[in-house]
Amino acid sequence: MNTSDFRVEKDFLGQMEIDSNAYYGIQTRRAIENFHITGIPIGREPLFIQGFGYVKKAAAIANRDCGVISPAVADAIIYGSDQLIAGKYLDQFITDMIQGGAGTSCNMNANEVIANIGLEWMGKQKGEYAFLHPNNHVNCSQSTNDAYPTAFRIALYHKISAFIDAMRQVQAAFAEKGVAFAEIIKMGRTQLQDAVPMTLGAEFKSYATTIGEDIQRMLEVQQLITEVNMGATAIGTGINAPDGYAEKVTQVLAELTNIPLTLSPDLIEATVDTGAYIQISGTLKRCAVKLSKICNDLRLLSSGPRTGLNEINLPQMQPGSSIMPGKVNPVIPEVVNQVCFYVIGADATITMACEAGQLQLNVMEPVIGFSLFTALEYMTHACTTLSDKCVKGITANPEVCYQSVMNSVGIVTSLNPILGYEKTSEIAKEALRTGKTVYQIVVEEQMLISDDKWQEIYSLENMIHPRFIV
Repeated sequence: MNTSDFRVEKDFLGQMEIDSNAYYGIQTRRAIENFHITGIPIGREPLFIQGFGYVKKAAAIANRDCGVISPAVADAIIYGSDQLIAGKYLDQFITDMIQGGAGTSCNMNANEVIANIGLEWMGKQKGEYAFLHPNNHVNCSQSTNDAYPTAFRIALYHKISAFIDAMRQVQAAFAEKGVAFAEIIKMGRTQLQDAVPMTLGAEFKSYATTIGEDIQRMLEVQQLITEVNMGATAIGTGINAPDGYAEKVTQVLAELTNIPLTLSPDLIEATVDTGAYIQISGTLKRCAVKLSKICNDLRLLSSGPRTGLNEINLPQMQPGSSIMPGKVNPVIPEVVNQVCFYVIGADATITMACEAGQLQLNVMEPVIGFSLFTALEYMTHACTTLSDKCVKGITANPEVCYQSVMNSVGIVTSLNPILGYEKTSEIAKEALRTGKTVYQIVVEEQMLISDDKWQEIYSLENMIHPRFIV
């Protein structure tokens, strides 16, 4: 490659040759040489890059209005920022998601790309920073320590919204099955042992209910990230930012993003605090644990088909064995289980990273961001996959469910008010010992109640909506 294919940029550490077609600059170049960690560039998180676009645009407007940059410079920054907001130039964001420096490389990647887009818009060449500088202009009145977390929070807000939408889909799918299975009687189980009768519909409705509770918790924690520290600059003192800038930039940012962003009342505290991320991660872990439990239930309820519970049928998605013909596995619940395990592990990472902050900054925010972004994205995909490829296609085996009830010893519980606990315990023991049904022992052999009374107690309606019968 000829030397004309490069431009030379410099910083206080020296100078480097930069590909003349690249919109990033020397600090981004140093970052990609320093950090070979995940192999995942920040451009793979378009909402994060869009967040930087919003931050830099709002800062340019506020700086212009505060009189610290010229309208011409502001217009160039706004133009460059708008390209990021529109989802362009993602291939120019090449720094690794996990990096040292508290996100400085990400912030400078954004500053350099916006500066060079703006320079071309002004009719200049990339790298002619005398006209539009990454630090002096694009990063004016900012630090990585307020720009990075604010862009992160904007992206996180949208990712949480997408996850909530996905949870609503799977909630609706379970609710629909709750209605469809409302009249199917089955045996409830505790500790994997027979308990008392219930309906399959009630079981599926309970899944919808518990997911609905998690939706509410996610909506609550989403509001925690609407408080930002723009204008804090380095540590929260607002050094190098003009009077009124913090309030102005936050107001503009809220208008641009249509997110109810507010300025933190204590910028020093806000610059170091990561409590919101801990709570979001903890709530996400709660969602993962509960969703994984539901998937465990689906695998158990569909087990068999000849030697398991076989109360429901999951959609057949693929052959289940390379050696056993006809075997079909519950692959969708299985993959959701694995996503949930990842999220639980990511919560431990986030917890440790949040704890590792010292004094006026938490430098571990890149791994917090990476963990939250991936956990939310994977859970979003898991919910839509579970809904579309599993729950919507579930069918029931009503006769299997009914027979499991009538053959169960657990139904003797309904006779407690009539016969007493001691007597029903004797009946249960005899049924287990002899293999006889409870009906045979109670009605036919010992004639403890009449057949009419049995039919009243064990009618479909009474098993679904039990009344106190003596």
